[in-house]
Amino acid sequence: MPDDDEGDRSSQERDLESSLRDLAGLSMAGQPLEESLTRVALLAVRAIPGADGAGLTLLESGRPDTIVTTSDFVAEVDAIQYGLGQGPCIDAAALGTTVVSGSLGGDHRWVRFGSRVARLGVHSAVSLPLLVGPEVVGALNVYARDKHVFDDRAASLGEVFAVPAAIAVQNAHVLAQAVRLAQRLGSSLEERSVVDQAVGIMLARSGGTPAEALERLRTLSQHQHTKMSALARTIVDEAVRRSRARHTEHE
Repeated sequence: MPDDDEGDRSSQERDLESSLRDLAGLSMAGQPLEESLTRVALLAVRAIPGADGAGLTLLESGRPDTIVTTSDFVAEVDAIQYGLGQGPCIDAAALGTTVVSGSLGGDHRWVRFGSRVARLGVHSAVSLPLLVGPEVVGALNVYARDKHVFDDRAASLGEVFAVPAAIAVQNAHVLAQAVRLAQRLGSSLEERSVVDQAVGIMLARSGGTPAEALERLRTLSQHQHTKMSALARTIVDEAVRRSRARHTEHE
C-alpha cells in the first residue's frame, strides 16, 4: 500500500496533468483577453497544490498591462502589491525566476506589502514568471491563506505548468492585438469612405478639385473642433435627408 506522501504526490501529479490537458485544449478565439487569462489562472490553482487563489499579470513593455484574478481576495492582494510597487509577483517578473514565501507578514523582502496582506489573512505565495524564450510575457501569482504552504515540490509543479501557460498567455495577447488591429483598420476604411463621399458632395455643390474640397473639409473640421470623419458623416447624412425630402415632394 502506498504511504500518504506517495498518495499525495500521485494526486498532485494527476491534478497537474489534468490542468495541462485543459490548458492545451483552451480555445482563445472569440474570447475577451481578460477571460482567456482568467481561465489560465484558474487552471493554475488546480495545478499547484495548496493554492487558494491566483492572479495573472500580462506585461506590456515590462509593465503590468492586464491583471486578472480568480477571487476577490486575490484582487485585493494584487491591488496592494501593484499599488506599493513591491511583492513576489513583481520580483518574479523582474528577475525571471520563481519567488516563494511562506510567511509574507515576516518576509523582509517586502515589508510594507507583507504586513498588509498578512492582516488580510494571506500568508503564502509562489510567483512564477511566464517566459517565452528570454522574454517575460507575464507573471503568475498563487496565494494560500495558511503559512508555509508552498514547498519546493509545489514550486516545481508550478514551473512545469508555467511553461505552456506562457505560450497560452502570449497567444491570447497576440490574438487580442490582431482583433484590435482589424477593428481599427475597419474603422479607418469606413472613415475614409465617408470622407470620400463628403468630398464628392462638396464637389457637386461648389466645384473645384478633389484636393480643394478635401482641404475645405479639413478647414471646417478645425474651425468646428470636430473630427473630419464626423463632419463628413454629417454632410453625407444631410445630403441623404435632402434627397429623400425631394423624392417625397415629387411623389
